[in-house]
Amino acid sequence: MDSSPEARKAWLVVCAAFVSMFTVFGVVYSFGVFFEPMAHEFGAGNGMTAVIFALTAFSFFLLGAVTGSVADRVGPRRVVLVGSVAMGGGLILTAAVPTIGLGYVTYGLGVGLGTACGYVPMVAAVGGWFERRRALATGIAVSGIGVGTLAVPPMAALLVGQLGWRRTYVVFGLASLLLLAACGLVVQRPPPVVAKTSRRLARSLRTREFARLYCSGLLSSFALFLALVHIVPYAIKMGSTQVVAAGLISVIGVGSAAGRLAFGAVADRIGAVRAFQLSVAILAVSYAVWYLAPGYPALVGFGLMLGLGYGGWVALSPSVMADLFGPEGLGGTLGALYTSAGVGALLGPPFAGFLVDATGSYRPAILTAIGLAVGAAVLLAPLTVRRVTSGAASPVETRRRET
Repeated sequence: MDSSPEARKAWLVVCAAFVSMFTVFGVVYSFGVFFEPMAHEFGAGNGMTAVIFALTAFSFFLLGAVTGSVADRVGPRRVVLVGSVAMGGGLILTAAVPTIGLGYVTYGLGVGLGTACGYVPMVAAVGGWFERRRALATGIAVSGIGVGTLAVPPMAALLVGQLGWRRTYVVFGLASLLLLAACGLVVQRPPPVVAKTSRRLARSLRTREFARLYCSGLLSSFALFLALVHIVPYAIKMGSTQVVAAGLISVIGVGSAAGRLAFGAVADRIGAVRAFQLSVAILAVSYAVWYLAPGYPALVGFGLMLGLGYGGWVALSPSVMADLFGPEGLGGTLGALYTSAGVGALLGPPFAGFLVDATGSYRPAILTAIGLAVGAAVLLAPLTVRRVTSGAASPVETRRRET
């Protein structure tokens, strides 16, 4: 591995991005652990409680379009530091709310903004520092999401059991503030690339490829977040304890971390677009496994498969966008694409929750997830690479050769 100063800076950014995504998504994806105690204390049903997560995911994907563009202009450091205050403050305020309605604001906006600041700008920063090894570097960085999903939910379940959900959110708020602030101080802005970012973004948004990616992302995220929010209460309804049920989120995290790393390597062989299509197809198959699962062991298999497909989907999105539209202004194009996931996340969990409240069964919701995931895979099938950037040297590599 190259040990030049530029290379060390680049890999330090990867490490900071890993910790940032470990933190924000570890907190967000542990929400299923808090689902039952919050619903019980506030006297809310599945649908109303799921709205908390839905608003949060909608906020961080929608605001990602803003934070990504701002980071393109001013660099990621300031944006991540703002996110540390937003997430830490949002969690601490949520610990004190007397009603679920206020929780929509404190958690939905605070954690949503914190995640938007700690996710898209950091992914874009990694993409800006790498080109030849972009898929690998991005895969390592976003594997922080998988590791956070693996480690944090069991920790949350233990803390909730001992401290209650409110004090646990205070602990999470302080930890998030410190970890994200450290990431913000470490991350450095990528080398500049001469480009007309606003014009390139506008052209990208008008293409057929972007439309397919956007619609597929909406359908995939509707199904994905439906599962991430409801798999814990589903397992509890099947007879699992709180901690054992929370272990399913950790299983998803294991699959997700493996998927991010594995699909990064696969993309180097078959291309980012083809690997991306494969990951979405795996997502579609996983929901069928969930529907047919007779017990907890089969749910573990579902969690691993879901995590594998989800990991590839997230890890490859930046490389797919760079291959199709170029690496310049990657924060803006990624942010625009991720608004599709925001819409899906806003609709999926509450839809499933209200459907469960109305029917008393999760099966109609799971069937919905299957249909949407298949539709997402079909939309991506005709996608081909119009521009491949992986054969060109990055600004870092170009300067290295010149010296």
